[in-house]
Amino acid sequence: MSSDTSVLDVSHLDAGYGELQVLSDVDLRVDPGEYVAVVGPNGAGKSTAMKAVFGLADRLDGSITFEGTDITALPPEAVIREGMSYVPQSGNVFPSLTVAENLRLGAYILDDPPEERREAVFERFPVLAERLDESAGTLSGGQQQMLAMGCALVLDPELLLLDEPSAGLAPDLVDEMFDRIDAINEGGTAVLMVEQNAKEALRRCDRGYVLAQGENRYEGSGDDLLDDEEVRRQFLGG
Repeated sequence: MSSDTSVLDVSHLDAGYGELQVLSDVDLRVDPGEYVAVVGPNGAGKSTAMKAVFGLADRLDGSITFEGTDITALPPEAVIREGMSYVPQSGNVFPSLTVAENLRLGAYILDDPPEERREAVFERFPVLAERLDESAGTLSGGQQQMLAMGCALVLDPELLLLDEPSAGLAPDLVDEMFDRIDAINEGGTAVLMVEQNAKEALRRCDRGYVLAQGENRYEGSGDDLLDDEEVRRQFLGG
């Protein structure tokens, strides 16, 4: 699809933190309902790209368009109102608050969040309904990640940004987390995910980007990137 039909179109983005430039001339695109993964080595600028899209890193140059609206200068609270939700890698729930209170905070931009939104989250993550009145800090790492996703999904976003969703999870929970992300995408929500588990991310996504040293290195379908000898040698361990 051309960029004018994209959900997200990031063009020639330079971004960083204060005077520290991390990204240089980065392009990213997510089409309606698409599942896109961003992979690359540590320090490649993957999380900075995600934060820049959402307004949490400084956008120094270039443009970011979301559903036809230029959001390059918008702060995160305005980006959320446009229909984008973000799940950071860590610190993504309030441990002293209950599951129910976390979900209410997730929907803070809505005066009265529709009950069906909460029910849709419980259908996707039944354990949250079972532990509604328990503090988030008593949940396992995997359950906290589900809660963080639930807080993002309660707004029914057009695009869900996920920063390292498998980080810190026990190995036997990683596949389950990826299965849940697959299901979210199959339900119609476009997904842009940064992930250290590059092989698994590329196996599951529609398209992928490989970043290195803050720049685009490769782009293609997940399968094509997995099959690319140079990508495998440089970034996937052969």
